Parts: sequence; structure tokens; C-alpha cells
Amino acid sequence: MNIVKQVSLKTYNTFGVDVKAEQLVHIEHEKDLTQLYDTGALHRDKLLFIGGGSNMLFVRDYDGLIVHMAIKGIKHRERAGAVEVQAAGGEVWHHLVRYCVDRGFGGIENLSLIPGTVGAAPVQNIGAYGVELQDVFLSCRAFDLATGTFKTFYKEDCQFGYRESIFKGALKGKYIITEVNLLLSKQSKLNTTYGAINEELNRRGIAQPTIKEISEVVSSIRQSKLPDPSTIGNAGSFFKNPVVSEDTFRTLVSDFVDIVYYPFGLNQYKLAAGWLIEQCGWKGKVVGNVGTWKNQALVLVNHGNATGLEIYKLSETIIESVKKRFGVCLEREVNVIGV
Repeated sequence: MNIVKQVSLKTYNTFGVDVKAEQLVHIEHEKDLTQLYDTGALHRDKLLFIGGGSNMLFVRDYDGLIVHMAIKGIKHRERAGAVEVQAAGGEVWHHLVRYCVDRGFGGIENLSLIPGTVGAAPVQNIGAYGVELQDVFLSCRAFDLATGTFKTFYKEDCQFGYRESIFKGALKGKYIITEVNLLLSKQSKLNTTYGAINEELNRRGIAQPTIKEISEVVSSIRQSKLPDPSTIGNAGSFFKNPVVSEDTFRTLVSDFVDIVYYPFGLNQYKLAAGWLIEQCGWKGKVVGNVGTWKNQALVLVNHGNATGLEIYKLSETIIESVKKRFGVCLEREVNVIGV
């Protein structure tokens, strides 16, 4: 374990923003965290943990210590038709999905190709196409930055919500997740509630899909809508789909009959943020070095040498335009570092 100074973070964030970290250290084993704690390095004010860097935007140089989580490993054990899968926090999320799909373990196939690492998944309560992490979550193991000890958090402890968890709320910045445990099934209970999945299945002539076919279809849909970060800098969906009350929803439907929405819980509706942004004329629009993706207005992209501040300012302008036209406030899904 070696702390390096003045490191470029361009390859550590999927936006490809070229900022520097005052210090950076790689963590490849849980014992590295304990060792780092013992040095006192984890007690400093400016401290940031990163995995794949897929859900963050740096707007300036980071004048603190960045801890890159790179602990690897996946294993499983079967029990009465169910499978408990244990994955280290530094594993790439889609590698875990492929591990499970290849073995016929069902439950996370709809979460295929979501960028990021396993350790970040509970923080965000990642979700896609009618499935969220909380649906299969058993527990996670996390390192307490205040005491230097490890603690297990069970599902009920995590306070999961829509793209939310206790790790984004009351415990933000207090724990780092090193391991995640999921409970999957060997008896497929496939979720094809989203129209896009059914449309693609029909197009392929698949009437009774397998876990692998659902994963392939979801991957195909995502690839058709979302740009590859290795080709053009982006962090996937930049904004959350806003959730509104029934009264607000009824007003919107009467004014905008084509609005895209989904029922969400009791007397609430989730609106498609991409549709709202597109209706404001942003889809595929380029402003200097930044813009929105040509196939999905929900995605902000770095067209070259954009700074984090340029990307942030574009997001501010988009939020203002959606608020002005629809009266709906968009929230960023991406974590902004440095504002």
C-alpha cells in the first residue's frame, strides 16, 4: 500500500475530467483499510472513497486523500433452491451480473451493464427496468471510519429508497462498503414489466425468455441508448426520474397528454426525466465541450476536454428549463464533488 501525491484523476472518473488529487491510495485487501486507519490517514477532513468513478463529477482538483477501492472476489453457496452470492466491493458490477447469469442465478439480470462497482451499489440502491438492488439484498460489510472496525448492515438497516440509502443520508461519509451479499434464485422469476424489454423480446421472437436472454436484451437496450464511457466521457443517467404526487401528476397529464410516467407506490408517479429534458429541446444538443447524448437526453457527455464545472453548469441550465416548463424539480443522480 503506497500513498501517491498529485495524481491525475482522468482515468478514475468516467466523465474523463482531468483534475488532480492531492493524494491517492489503492485498497486491495480489507487489511489495507485497517493499516491505513492506523496511520491516521483516514482522520483527515478531506477524504473521498471511489470505485469505478462512474457516478461522480469532479468540478475542481481534490485537495485531500482519495481512497480507491479495488478489493476483488466473488463466491457463492446454494441452499434449497436459493443462492447466496458474496462479492467484494471493488468488483465491477457487471462482472458480478455475468457471474450470476452464467450460472443461472436469477434476480439481477435486469441490472445488466449498470456502470460502477459492487461496493457502490447499496449506496445508490441501483435499479433498472423494474428491479432494484434492495429486491435481492441480504447484507453488506462496511468499514467504520471513526472506529477502524467492521460492521454488518442488513437490509432493514440500510433504509433503502429510490436511489437512496442510509449511506447517502445519515451515514454518508462514515462507512465504506467492502463486501455485498445477495440472495438470488435458481427458479427464474423474470421481470419483464418494462415495455422496452417486451418489445425487444418480441422483435427477437422470444416468448419464454431465460435469465441470460433477459440480460442480453437489457444490455442491448442500454447500449442503444447510453454511450460507452471509453469512447465518450459520461456517467450514465445524470438525473433521477422525479417522483410526484397524484395531484401534481393529474395537472401535468392534463397539460401534457404525452408525458411518460410510471405508477410509483401509493398515490405517486415517477416521471421519465429523459422525456422532460427532451421536450425542453436538449436531446443531442452541444454547448461548447459538453452536451446531452443524441439517443438519450438524460445523459450528459464530455465531447472533448470539458471541465467538470462546464458539465455542472449545463446540468444547472437543464434543471432550470425543466422547472420553468413543467414545474418539476430534477435532482442529480450523479454525486458532484467540489461544489
